[in-house]
Amino acid sequence: MAKRIFITATNTDIGKTFATMHLLRQYASMGYRVGVIKPIETGVETLPLDGTKLLALVRSLNPAMAAVTLDDVVPIRFELPAAPYCANAARSIDLAPVDYAIEKIEARCDILIIEGAGGLYVPIDRETMMIDLIERYGAKTLLVSHCRLGCINDTLLSIKAMEAKSLDFIWTLNCRQDDQRFHKSSEPYFRDNFPDFTIFERDIVKIAEALLL
Repeated sequence: MAKRIFITATNTDIGKTFATMHLLRQYASMGYRVGVIKPIETGVETLPLDGTKLLALVRSLNPAMAAVTLDDVVPIRFELPAAPYCANAARSIDLAPVDYAIEKIEARCDILIIEGAGGLYVPIDRETMMIDLIERYGAKTLLVSHCRLGCINDTLLSIKAMEAKSLDFIWTLNCRQDDQRFHKSSEPYFRDNFPDFTIFERDIVKIAEALLL
């Protein structure tokens, strides 16, 4: 079985796909055969936008992924851009296609990156939240947070949620060019309380290595 890494975030549009793609490149540069899956993607009118980008990249990095299809990379799709629970009218979602896809992709890689949708408590159906997929697939997790005002609260809430389930995880901050207030408005707290905190692009090698431990 490949090493499984789950990418989650404090909310939507934080940088999960960005982080996933950078980690795929990083691990490939370290000599690993990489694989990727996004179990559920919503807002899909024709083709899944995130899944299409991920498949193109992983095929360019690992020739064995030529046998992997878009249906494997994104097994479950919904048209409505909303939580799967809402996009599927609260009906139960069978995760068996995800299980089968993971088995197929893992046979062709050393490291499998699993990209979640939204944040940890995005509801999939009446029984399952996104955080439950981490336990289901036994993955080490990277929590991606943001650097805008409010990032302290958002980061701490997600950390507490993962600690409550005793999940194996690390976290990082994805700072963007327009996050100019971070150094004054939020960084002092992280520096004082988490002196080893990481910034994703700056510390990607450190992050990639920590996820393999």
